[in-house]
Amino acid sequence: MNLISKYNVAAPRYTSYPTVPAWNSTPTQEQWKDLVSTSFKKTNSKNGISLYIHLPFCESLCTYCACNTRITVNHKVEVPYLESILKEWNLYLALFDEKPKLKEIHLGGGTPTFFAPENLQRLLKGILDTAVISDQADFSFEGHPSNTTREHLKTLFDLGFKRVSFGIQDFDPIVQDVINRYQSFEEVQTVVKAAREIGYTSINFDLVYGLPFQKLETITDTINKVIELKPDRIAFYSYAHVPWIKPGQRKFTEKDLPVDVEKRRLYEKGLDLFKEHGYEDIGMDHFALKSDSLFEALKNKNLHRNFMGYTSGYTELMVSLGCSSISDTWNSFAQNIKTVEAYQDAVNEGKFPIFKGHVLTEEDLVIRKHILNIMCQGETSWQGDQINYEAKSKGLQRCEELQKDKLIELHPDKLIVTETGRAFLRNICLCFDAHYWAKTSTQPSFSTTV
Repeated sequence: MNLISKYNVAAPRYTSYPTVPAWNSTPTQEQWKDLVSTSFKKTNSKNGISLYIHLPFCESLCTYCACNTRITVNHKVEVPYLESILKEWNLYLALFDEKPKLKEIHLGGGTPTFFAPENLQRLLKGILDTAVISDQADFSFEGHPSNTTREHLKTLFDLGFKRVSFGIQDFDPIVQDVINRYQSFEEVQTVVKAAREIGYTSINFDLVYGLPFQKLETITDTINKVIELKPDRIAFYSYAHVPWIKPGQRKFTEKDLPVDVEKRRLYEKGLDLFKEHGYEDIGMDHFALKSDSLFEALKNKNLHRNFMGYTSGYTELMVSLGCSSISDTWNSFAQNIKTVEAYQDAVNEGKFPIFKGHVLTEEDLVIRKHILNIMCQGETSWQGDQINYEAKSKGLQRCEELQKDKLIELHPDKLIVTETGRAFLRNICLCFDAHYWAKTSTQPSFSTTV
């Protein structure tokens, strides 16, 4: 457990490289149009594109949450927001020289099931009618177990959605109370049964360890209940305590949180129980049954990581719609305006609602490749590098300590993550993060790795 204390530092989760705090070259409207058009021409006919839609509304605030949300019980906001999404989609359609081939769609939030099924159908029909659906299409959405109805499930299934992710977090009533996130085991059981009856082929549960008042016995009970329902995938996230970003996390204090060794024991317990019941360890914080496409992607070295987390396929272009969402052309990122009203104003003016982004340098692209390899495959090789770059030599120097601690194996042309090192993927990637080591700000940006 000494490694836990030694490597428990603030570090990115590496859903992108460079990470968002390091972005320093926001593309202009014309630059973004060119970047998207070029990426689309390269990827559409081959792999297709991915589409992420951010639906930010929630009826109540979950105090653990670090997502961009808007809390309201006023459902009149649904239609105007979805109309703005379609307007933004039309801005992208104007850049494409053929119909986009959709390989992935993911509805995230917020709470996508805040929206009425008929409104989600109207949104998705408006998109699907303008596109071609890939033969390997993978459509998924996030649902709150307490408000996801059979009608939601059937409507989205009929539109091509075969995967659903339910945010469980924890079943313990004390933990649920402090994080303001309520759903009973019976509610989850009912919605999972409905999804399976309708025909969903992959069900994911999101769980979080390190939440306030979590204890070894309570998280064991939660995981045993999860295993009873046998989801195909499990995301077992480390709680990110970032109250300087999300003031809602001030409902509890740092004294209420399991930390360091205590927190790591929660994860180890989950890891043991998942493996005991047939779940394979995928990348970082993810587990899947061998029958699930995420395990197949790992086995076939097709596993990919982006702002939606781990995915079973790669597309060079990910178009993201809605406030705060982040698009990715592979050589650039662009994040939309975070507030609903300002986002809608920009779209209504016919503008891409970008407020922040980054155009990757040649060095950024090489480092991005290696960080993705480490996060997805647990190894990377320097053989294909076309440029010499300082981040590699300095990164290898930083890695020497990790090798001494048997977290990695360093070879002349390769880095391999050991079994022990799988728990420290963020620390390993951090060694090569040139932007992180060049930073001058002393303000906190990231949660700790444990």
